[in-house]
Amino acid sequence: MVGVPYPRGVRYVVIMAGGSGTRLWPLSRQGTPKQLLPLVGGKSLLRLAFERSLASVPAERVWVVTGAAYADVVAAQLPELPAGNILGEPVGRDSLNAVAWPAAVLHRLDPDAVIAQVSADQVIEPVDVFAGCLDTAYAVAEADPSVLVTLGVVPTSPHTGYGYLHRGAALPGFEGVHAVLDFAEKPAREVAEGYLASGEYWWNSGMFVWRAATLLEQLRLLLPATHASITELAEHPDRLAQIFPGLARTSVDYGVMEPVSAGHGSAHVAAVALPVSWRDVGGYQSLAEILGTDAAGNAVSGLSVSIDAADNVVVNDDDGSVVALLGVSGLVVVRTPSATLVARAEDAERIKELVAAVTLQAGPQFA
Repeated sequence: MVGVPYPRGVRYVVIMAGGSGTRLWPLSRQGTPKQLLPLVGGKSLLRLAFERSLASVPAERVWVVTGAAYADVVAAQLPELPAGNILGEPVGRDSLNAVAWPAAVLHRLDPDAVIAQVSADQVIEPVDVFAGCLDTAYAVAEADPSVLVTLGVVPTSPHTGYGYLHRGAALPGFEGVHAVLDFAEKPAREVAEGYLASGEYWWNSGMFVWRAATLLEQLRLLLPATHASITELAEHPDRLAQIFPGLARTSVDYGVMEPVSAGHGSAHVAAVALPVSWRDVGGYQSLAEILGTDAAGNAVSGLSVSIDAADNVVVNDDDGSVVALLGVSGLVVVRTPSATLVARAEDAERIKELVAAVTLQAGPQFA
Protein backbone atom coordinates (compact mmCIF):
# COMPACT_ATOMS: atom_id res chain seq x y z
CA MET A 1 0.00 0.00 0.00
CA VAL A 2 1.25 3.49 -0.83
CA GLY A 3 2.76 5.08 2.25
CA VAL A 4 4.11 8.35 0.83
CA PRO A 5 1.75 11.29 1.43
CA TYR A 6 0.34 13.12 -1.59
CA PRO A 7 0.32 16.91 -1.94
CA ARG A 8 -2.61 18.19 0.09
CA GLY A 9 -6.01 18.93 -1.37
CA VAL A 10 -5.71 17.17 -4.71
CA ARG A 11 -8.35 15.16 -6.55
CA TYR A 12 -8.64 11.36 -6.63
CA VAL A 13 -10.85 8.76 -8.26
CA VAL A 14 -11.78 5.53 -6.49
CA ILE A 15 -13.35 2.84 -8.68
CA MET A 16 -15.65 0.37 -6.94
CA ALA A 17 -15.04 -2.97 -8.66
CA GLY A 18 -16.22 -5.55 -6.15
CA GLY A 19 -19.15 -7.94 -6.27
CA SER A 20 -19.78 -11.00 -8.39
CA GLY A 21 -22.52 -9.63 -10.66
CA THR A 22 -25.02 -12.35 -9.76
CA ARG A 23 -27.79 -10.92 -11.94
CA LEU A 24 -25.61 -11.63 -15.00
CA TRP A 25 -25.13 -15.30 -14.10
CA PRO A 26 -23.90 -17.53 -15.67
CA LEU A 27 -21.95 -15.03 -17.79
CA SER A 28 -20.69 -13.37 -14.60
CA ARG A 29 -19.42 -15.80 -11.98
CA GLN A 30 -17.65 -15.76 -8.63
CA GLY A 31 -14.30 -16.20 -10.40
CA THR A 32 -15.04 -13.93 -13.37
CA PRO A 33 -17.34 -11.08 -12.29
CA LYS A 34 -19.04 -8.84 -14.83
CA GLN A 35 -16.74 -5.85 -14.32
CA LEU A 36 -13.77 -7.91 -15.54
CA LEU A 37 -15.44 -9.40 -18.62
CA PRO A 38 -14.79 -7.91 -22.10
CA LEU A 39 -18.41 -6.89 -22.61
CA VAL A 40 -18.03 -3.66 -24.61
CA GLY A 41 -15.91 -3.57 -27.74
CA GLY A 42 -13.49 -6.11 -26.33
CA LYS A 43 -12.89 -4.04 -23.19
CA SER A 44 -14.01 -4.75 -19.66
CA LEU A 45 -16.28 -2.38 -17.76
CA LEU A 46 -13.41 -1.83 -15.32
CA ARG A 47 -11.08 -0.79 -18.13
CA LEU A 48 -13.70 1.65 -19.44
CA ALA A 49 -14.13 3.14 -15.95
CA PHE A 50 -10.37 3.55 -15.62
CA GLU A 51 -10.08 5.27 -19.00
CA ARG A 52 -12.92 7.64 -18.05
CA SER A 53 -11.08 8.43 -14.82
CA LEU A 54 -7.95 9.47 -16.70
CA ALA A 55 -9.92 12.37 -18.17
CA SER A 56 -10.03 13.80 -14.62
CA VAL A 57 -6.89 12.66 -12.75
CA PRO A 58 -3.56 10.99 -13.59
CA ALA A 59 -3.20 7.22 -13.16
CA GLU A 60 -1.30 7.52 -9.89
CA ARG A 61 -4.35 9.15 -8.31
CA VAL A 62 -6.77 6.41 -9.38
CA TRP A 63 -7.53 3.72 -6.80
CA VAL A 64 -9.56 0.53 -7.16
CA VAL A 65 -11.50 -1.30 -4.46
CA THR A 66 -12.17 -4.90 -5.43
CA GLY A 67 -12.35 -8.40 -4.05
CA ALA A 68 -8.97 -9.70 -2.93
CA ALA A 69 -9.44 -12.68 -5.27
CA TYR A 70 -9.64 -10.30 -8.26
CA ALA A 71 -6.67 -8.07 -7.39
CA ASP A 72 -4.25 -9.79 -9.78
CA VAL A 73 -6.73 -9.59 -12.68
CA VAL A 74 -7.35 -5.91 -11.92
CA ALA A 75 -3.61 -5.26 -11.96
CA ALA A 76 -3.28 -7.08 -15.30
CA GLN A 77 -6.12 -5.10 -16.87
CA LEU A 78 -4.81 -1.77 -15.54
CA PRO A 79 -1.02 -1.94 -15.94
CA GLU A 80 -0.76 1.85 -15.59
CA LEU A 81 -2.11 1.67 -12.03
CA PRO A 82 0.42 1.63 -9.15
CA ALA A 83 0.24 -1.74 -7.38
CA GLY A 84 -0.38 -0.08 -4.04
CA ASN A 85 -3.53 1.60 -5.36
CA ILE A 86 -5.51 -1.64 -5.39
CA LEU A 87 -7.44 -2.34 -2.18
CA GLY A 88 -8.52 -5.97 -1.99
CA GLU A 89 -11.47 -6.76 0.26
CA PRO A 90 -11.10 -10.19 1.90
CA VAL A 91 -14.91 -10.46 1.99
CA GLY A 92 -17.73 -8.36 0.54
CA ARG A 93 -19.18 -5.81 2.96
CA ASP A 94 -21.40 -3.79 0.60
CA SER A 95 -20.89 -0.33 -0.81
CA LEU A 96 -20.56 1.68 2.41
CA ASN A 97 -17.30 -0.01 3.33
CA ALA A 98 -16.12 0.14 -0.29
CA VAL A 99 -16.21 3.94 0.02
CA ALA A 100 -15.24 4.26 3.68
CA TRP A 101 -12.02 2.23 3.51
CA PRO A 102 -10.38 4.19 0.66
CA ALA A 103 -11.57 7.45 2.23
CA ALA A 104 -9.74 6.58 5.44
CA VAL A 105 -6.62 5.48 3.55
CA LEU A 106 -6.51 8.62 1.41
CA HIS A 107 -7.26 10.87 4.37
CA ARG A 108 -4.10 9.60 6.04
CA LEU A 109 -2.08 10.35 2.91
CA ASP A 110 -3.82 13.66 2.16
CA PRO A 111 -6.05 15.16 4.90
CA ASP A 112 -7.70 17.43 2.31
CA ALA A 113 -8.31 14.72 -0.30
CA VAL A 114 -11.33 15.16 -2.56
CA ILE A 115 -12.56 11.83 -3.90
CA ALA A 116 -14.77 10.89 -6.83
CA GLN A 117 -16.25 7.49 -6.04
CA VAL A 118 -17.29 5.83 -9.31
CA SER A 119 -18.52 2.42 -10.35
CA ALA A 120 -16.93 -0.22 -12.58
CA ASP A 121 -20.22 -1.59 -13.92
CA GLN A 122 -21.46 1.35 -15.96
CA VAL A 123 -21.24 2.48 -19.57
CA ILE A 124 -21.17 6.28 -19.91
CA GLU A 125 -20.97 8.35 -23.10
CA PRO A 126 -19.75 10.83 -24.13
CA VAL A 127 -16.73 10.74 -21.84
CA ASP A 128 -15.92 14.43 -22.18
CA VAL A 129 -19.37 15.43 -20.93
CA PHE A 130 -18.99 13.05 -18.00
CA ALA A 131 -15.56 14.53 -17.20
CA GLY A 132 -17.04 18.03 -17.24
CA CYS A 133 -19.80 17.01 -14.81
CA LEU A 134 -17.24 15.34 -12.57
CA ASP A 135 -15.18 18.55 -12.61
CA THR A 136 -18.26 20.46 -11.43
CA ALA A 137 -18.83 17.94 -8.64
CA TYR A 138 -15.20 18.29 -7.52
CA ALA A 139 -15.57 22.07 -7.50
CA VAL A 140 -18.74 21.88 -5.36
CA ALA A 141 -17.00 19.65 -2.80
CA GLU A 142 -13.91 21.86 -2.79
CA ALA A 143 -16.03 24.98 -2.20
CA ASP A 144 -18.14 23.51 0.61
CA PRO A 145 -16.62 21.21 3.25
CA SER A 146 -20.10 20.24 4.48
CA VAL A 147 -21.44 18.74 1.24
CA LEU A 148 -21.71 15.20 -0.07
CA VAL A 149 -22.19 15.32 -3.84
CA THR A 150 -23.93 12.67 -5.89
CA LEU A 151 -24.30 12.51 -9.66
CA GLY A 152 -27.87 12.38 -10.90
CA VAL A 153 -28.46 11.04 -14.39
CA VAL A 154 -31.06 13.06 -16.26
CA PRO A 155 -33.67 10.35 -17.08
CA THR A 156 -34.78 9.60 -20.60
CA SER A 157 -37.47 7.05 -19.73
CA PRO A 158 -39.55 5.88 -16.73
CA HIS A 159 -37.01 3.16 -15.93
CA THR A 160 -38.06 0.80 -13.13
CA GLY A 161 -34.63 -0.79 -12.68
CA TYR A 162 -32.92 2.28 -11.21
CA GLY A 163 -33.26 4.16 -7.95
CA TYR A 164 -34.10 7.87 -8.10
CA LEU A 165 -33.14 11.03 -6.23
CA HIS A 166 -35.54 13.92 -5.66
CA ARG A 167 -33.86 17.21 -6.41
CA GLY A 168 -34.71 20.46 -4.68
CA ALA A 169 -33.56 24.04 -5.11
CA ALA A 170 -30.63 24.98 -7.31
CA LEU A 171 -27.36 25.70 -5.53
CA PRO A 172 -26.08 29.21 -6.27
CA GLY A 173 -22.79 29.56 -8.09
CA PHE A 174 -22.95 26.31 -10.05
CA GLU A 175 -24.88 25.31 -13.14
CA GLY A 176 -26.88 22.08 -12.96
CA VAL A 177 -26.39 21.55 -9.23
CA HIS A 178 -29.32 21.07 -6.86
CA ALA A 179 -30.00 20.14 -3.27
CA VAL A 180 -31.22 16.56 -2.77
CA LEU A 181 -34.45 16.23 -0.82
CA ASP A 182 -34.58 12.44 -0.61
CA PHE A 183 -33.82 9.16 -2.33
CA ALA A 184 -36.32 6.67 -3.75
CA GLU A 185 -35.94 2.94 -4.34
CA LYS A 186 -36.65 1.28 -7.70
CA PRO A 187 -40.25 2.33 -8.41
CA ALA A 188 -43.28 0.69 -9.95
CA ARG A 189 -43.96 1.70 -13.55
CA GLU A 190 -46.68 4.23 -12.79
CA VAL A 191 -44.53 5.83 -10.08
CA ALA A 192 -41.57 6.08 -12.46
CA GLU A 193 -43.81 7.72 -15.05
CA GLY A 194 -44.80 10.31 -12.44
CA TYR A 195 -41.16 10.94 -11.58
CA LEU A 196 -40.32 11.52 -15.24
CA ALA A 197 -43.31 13.80 -15.83
CA SER A 198 -42.50 15.95 -12.78
CA GLY A 199 -38.99 16.79 -13.97
CA GLU A 200 -37.88 16.74 -10.33
CA TYR A 201 -36.26 13.30 -10.25
CA TRP A 202 -32.96 12.01 -11.58
CA TRP A 203 -31.66 8.47 -11.75
CA ASN A 204 -29.39 7.65 -8.83
CA SER A 205 -26.06 6.82 -10.50
CA GLY A 206 -24.37 5.47 -7.37
CA MET A 207 -21.42 7.82 -7.98
CA PHE A 208 -20.29 10.43 -5.48
CA VAL A 209 -17.77 13.20 -4.87
CA TRP A 210 -16.77 14.32 -1.38
CA ARG A 211 -13.95 15.37 0.81
CA ALA A 212 -12.60 12.31 2.59
CA ALA A 213 -12.81 14.22 5.87
CA THR A 214 -16.49 15.04 5.30
CA LEU A 215 -17.48 11.44 4.66
CA LEU A 216 -15.49 10.21 7.66
CA GLU A 217 -17.15 12.79 9.90
CA GLN A 218 -20.60 11.56 8.83
CA LEU A 219 -19.52 8.01 9.64
CA ARG A 220 -18.34 9.15 13.07
CA LEU A 221 -21.74 10.69 13.75
CA LEU A 222 -24.00 8.10 12.14
CA LEU A 223 -22.07 4.83 12.35
CA PRO A 224 -19.40 5.26 15.02
CA ALA A 225 -18.46 1.57 15.15
CA THR A 226 -17.77 1.54 11.40
CA HIS A 227 -15.80 4.76 11.71
CA ALA A 228 -13.65 3.33 14.49
CA SER A 229 -12.92 0.12 12.57
CA ILE A 230 -12.15 1.89 9.28
CA THR A 231 -9.85 4.34 11.05
CA GLU A 232 -8.02 1.47 12.74
CA LEU A 233 -7.70 -0.34 9.42
CA ALA A 234 -6.17 2.71 7.73
CA GLU A 235 -3.66 2.97 10.57
CA HIS A 236 -2.92 -0.76 10.66
CA PRO A 237 -3.37 -2.23 7.15
CA ASP A 238 -1.66 -5.42 8.29
CA ARG A 239 -4.82 -6.16 10.32
CA LEU A 240 -7.08 -6.26 7.24
CA ALA A 241 -8.03 -9.93 7.67
CA GLN A 242 -9.05 -9.31 11.29
CA ILE A 243 -10.87 -5.97 10.92
CA PHE A 244 -12.66 -6.03 7.57
CA PRO A 245 -14.84 -9.13 8.09
CA GLY A 246 -16.23 -7.55 11.25
CA LEU A 247 -17.56 -4.46 9.49
CA ALA A 248 -21.34 -4.07 9.41
CA ARG A 249 -22.71 -4.82 5.95
CA THR A 250 -24.76 -1.93 4.53
CA SER A 251 -25.03 0.28 1.47
CA VAL A 252 -23.70 3.81 1.27
CA ASP A 253 -27.19 5.09 0.41
CA TYR A 254 -28.79 3.49 3.45
CA GLY A 255 -25.92 4.16 5.82
CA VAL A 256 -25.01 7.74 4.87
CA MET A 257 -26.71 9.41 1.90
CA GLU A 258 -30.34 8.87 2.92
CA PRO A 259 -29.84 9.86 6.60
CA VAL A 260 -27.84 12.96 5.66
CA SER A 261 -30.45 14.03 3.09
CA ALA A 262 -33.06 13.66 5.87
CA GLY A 263 -31.17 16.08 8.14
CA HIS A 264 -29.06 13.68 10.18
CA GLY A 265 -25.32 14.05 10.52
CA SER A 266 -23.64 17.41 9.95
CA ALA A 267 -23.53 17.58 6.14
CA HIS A 268 -26.02 18.09 3.32
CA VAL A 269 -26.45 16.36 -0.04
CA ALA A 270 -26.24 17.99 -3.46
CA ALA A 271 -26.58 16.48 -6.92
CA VAL A 272 -24.86 17.39 -10.17
CA ALA A 273 -26.86 16.78 -13.35
CA LEU A 274 -25.38 14.11 -15.59
CA PRO A 275 -26.89 14.59 -19.10
CA VAL A 276 -25.24 11.56 -20.71
CA SER A 277 -26.03 8.16 -22.12
CA TRP A 278 -25.72 6.06 -18.96
CA ARG A 279 -26.29 2.37 -18.47
CA ASP A 280 -25.81 0.57 -15.19
CA VAL A 281 -24.97 -2.94 -16.36
CA GLY A 282 -26.72 -4.68 -13.51
CA GLY A 283 -28.59 -7.34 -15.46
CA TYR A 284 -29.58 -8.65 -18.86
CA GLN A 285 -31.98 -5.81 -19.64
CA SER A 286 -29.17 -3.26 -19.46
CA LEU A 287 -26.76 -5.59 -21.26
CA ALA A 288 -29.29 -5.88 -24.09
CA GLU A 289 -29.31 -2.09 -24.42
CA ILE A 290 -25.55 -2.15 -24.90
CA LEU A 291 -25.64 -5.01 -27.41
CA GLY A 292 -28.36 -3.43 -29.52
CA THR A 293 -31.07 -5.40 -31.29
CA ASP A 294 -31.67 -6.92 -34.72
CA ALA A 295 -34.76 -6.40 -36.86
CA ALA A 296 -36.74 -8.86 -34.70
CA GLY A 297 -35.76 -7.17 -31.47
CA ASN A 298 -33.24 -9.83 -30.43
CA ALA A 299 -30.11 -8.70 -28.59
CA VAL A 300 -27.41 -11.19 -29.50
CA SER A 301 -23.81 -11.86 -28.55
CA GLY A 302 -21.98 -14.91 -29.89
CA LEU A 303 -23.03 -17.54 -32.41
CA SER A 304 -26.78 -18.05 -32.60
CA VAL A 305 -29.48 -18.87 -35.13
CA SER A 306 -33.16 -17.97 -34.80
CA ILE A 307 -36.35 -18.55 -36.75
CA ASP A 308 -39.55 -16.73 -35.82
CA ALA A 309 -37.93 -15.59 -32.58
CA ALA A 310 -38.34 -12.05 -31.29
CA ASP A 311 -37.43 -9.81 -28.36
CA ASN A 312 -34.97 -12.26 -26.82
CA VAL A 313 -31.60 -11.72 -25.17
CA VAL A 314 -29.18 -14.37 -26.42
CA VAL A 315 -25.60 -14.65 -25.17
CA ASN A 316 -23.41 -17.52 -26.32
CA ASP A 317 -20.09 -17.55 -24.47
CA ASP A 318 -19.18 -21.09 -25.54
CA ASP A 319 -17.02 -21.04 -28.67
CA GLY A 320 -17.76 -24.69 -29.39
CA SER A 321 -21.53 -24.39 -29.56
CA VAL A 322 -24.41 -22.63 -31.26
CA VAL A 323 -27.58 -21.38 -29.60
CA ALA A 324 -30.68 -21.93 -31.75
CA LEU A 325 -34.10 -20.40 -31.07
CA LEU A 326 -37.36 -21.37 -32.77
CA GLY A 327 -40.68 -19.63 -32.32
CA VAL A 328 -39.98 -18.10 -28.91
CA SER A 329 -40.08 -14.55 -27.60
CA GLY A 330 -39.28 -12.62 -24.45
CA LEU A 331 -36.59 -15.01 -23.23
CA VAL A 332 -33.11 -14.64 -21.82
CA VAL A 333 -30.89 -17.48 -23.06
CA VAL A 334 -27.28 -17.59 -21.92
CA ARG A 335 -24.86 -20.37 -22.80
CA THR A 336 -21.45 -20.84 -21.15
CA PRO A 337 -19.20 -23.92 -21.13
CA SER A 338 -20.42 -25.03 -17.70
CA ALA A 339 -23.90 -23.54 -17.24
CA THR A 340 -26.90 -22.53 -19.34
CA LEU A 341 -29.67 -20.12 -18.36
CA VAL A 342 -33.15 -19.99 -19.87
CA ALA A 343 -35.56 -17.52 -18.29
CA ARG A 344 -38.44 -15.25 -19.17
CA ALA A 345 -37.21 -11.69 -19.51
CA GLU A 346 -39.64 -10.51 -16.83
CA ASP A 347 -38.04 -12.93 -14.37
CA ALA A 348 -34.48 -11.78 -15.01
CA GLU A 349 -34.41 -9.80 -11.76
CA ARG A 350 -34.88 -13.13 -9.91
CA ILE A 351 -31.63 -14.64 -11.15
CA LYS A 352 -30.09 -14.12 -7.71
CA GLU A 353 -32.66 -16.58 -6.36
CA LEU A 354 -31.73 -19.06 -9.06
CA VAL A 355 -28.01 -18.77 -8.31
CA ALA A 356 -28.70 -19.53 -4.66
CA ALA A 357 -30.66 -22.63 -5.71
CA VAL A 358 -27.91 -23.70 -8.11
CA THR A 359 -25.36 -23.36 -5.33
CA LEU A 360 -27.38 -25.59 -3.02
CA GLN A 361 -28.56 -28.18 -5.53
CA ALA A 362 -25.75 -28.38 -8.09
CA GLY A 363 -22.76 -27.09 -6.13
CA PRO A 364 -20.89 -23.81 -5.60
CA GLN A 365 -18.59 -24.55 -8.55
CA PHE A 366 -21.49 -23.63 -10.84
CA ALA A 367 -22.37 -20.36 -9.09
